[in-house]
Amino acid sequence: MRILLVEDDRMIGEAVRDHVAASNHAVDWVTNLADADAAAGPVEYGLMLLDLQLPDGSGIDFLRSIRSRDLRTPVIILTARDQISDRIEGLNAGADDYLVKPFNLDELEARIMAVARRYDANPHPVIRITDIEIDRPQHRMSVAGVPIILTSREWAVLDLLTARPGAIVSKHRIEEALYAFGSEIESNTVEVYVSRLRKKIGKDRIRTARGIGYTLG
Repeated sequence: MRILLVEDDRMIGEAVRDHVAASNHAVDWVTNLADADAAAGPVEYGLMLLDLQLPDGSGIDFLRSIRSRDLRTPVIILTARDQISDRIEGLNAGADDYLVKPFNLDELEARIMAVARRYDANPHPVIRITDIEIDRPQHRMSVAGVPIILTSREWAVLDLLTARPGAIVSKHRIEEALYAFGSEIESNTVEVYVSRLRKKIGKDRIRTARGIGYTLG
């Protein structure tokens, strides 16, 4: 999943970015609302982690703004504000979850996956397709009972395909998911990673919809 982190505290930002990236998510980290707004428009993020006190404004106002523009990206608020009234305000503004600082990073990862599942067509944490078993929260996968090791970029592609099994995922959407890893996105980058996945899980598992994208099933 590609995640937008909006956090101006350097120590917290680095800790969250590194932990979330270690869980095979791609992370774009910005430190102000202007950059968040510039990033959130053209990129289809799987989730946003949003601080409320930013140097150029209020995260709540920003959240209301993107919701008024019908930007439906799931949002988890990360903030030091721990009053019940603050939580109610954040949830009413359009947040999907609310986590008070300081928080446990493993709990953050669990909440990320819980929110993501609510937006998936298949909300189950463990997905089974014939003899493939994919545990998305734990980033574990097996084919016919044999564990398969995937790189973070391969997981990024697989995560998109498993979010809506049977649906076609566009090549552009996959490219967006790979950008945040710092990869050079060339004309054949998506084909390279799809090819690597096919070698590991079986070439017939991922089908090509010519000129459109790919589907798992």
